[in-house]
Amino acid sequence: MYRLAPSLLSADFSRLGEEVENVIASGADWIHFDVMDNHYVPNLTFGPLVCKAIRPLTKAPIDVHLMVKPVDRIISGFIEAGADFISFHPEASEHIDRSLALIRDGGAKAGLALNPATPLHVLDHVMERLDFVLLMSVNPGFGGQTFIPGTLAKLTAARARLDAWGQKSGRRLLLEVDGGVKADNIADIARAGADTFVAGSAVFGAGHDSDPHRYDTIIARLRAELATVNT
Repeated sequence: MYRLAPSLLSADFSRLGEEVENVIASGADWIHFDVMDNHYVPNLTFGPLVCKAIRPLTKAPIDVHLMVKPVDRIISGFIEAGADFISFHPEASEHIDRSLALIRDGGAKAGLALNPATPLHVLDHVMERLDFVLLMSVNPGFGGQTFIPGTLAKLTAARARLDAWGQKSGRRLLLEVDGGVKADNIADIARAGADTFVAGSAVFGAGHDSDPHRYDTIIARLRAELATVNT
């Protein structure tokens, strides 16, 4: 029911392949791949070539979050690199419907990423194009930020919209959350409606670098907290 997607933004870039293998071996479900362009957000990270390099290292889904503007010209590069899920911000696309179509026509799952101040009504006319929605619980651009409490109410409202669409269409859309997710708050976030959780520093900041199993404990703790949600 729940998916854990550690963000490579907080991984050791000098050992990225090893980090991917270790975190998946420790029980993570997806790899979250943050793409920043120093234009839409004030930071610069990875491109399609890095995604292509890690693709052979895992069968786990690679979840690409595009924090770039414009988005259309880079979508095909990530599809060719092996991305399974691709999301972008509506503010970064001139034609949201077309950008979503480019993702789905390329064979990947399509999502919209909504900043803390982006209203949910941007979803209203593209629900049929969506496979998931990513709610930012921090302002994008940097890792290690604190979860914005108001995101809980927004998650609940988003879940209601997605469930209503699911009843109408027969399709369940995933609801992902990114920013400040940790063991202390993941259960509350799940209760608010999220089913997919991006955790960067909470995961990659755990343990000792010399221990290949250093992520076992934190991922087990996150799952233990999630196990309390429906009890």
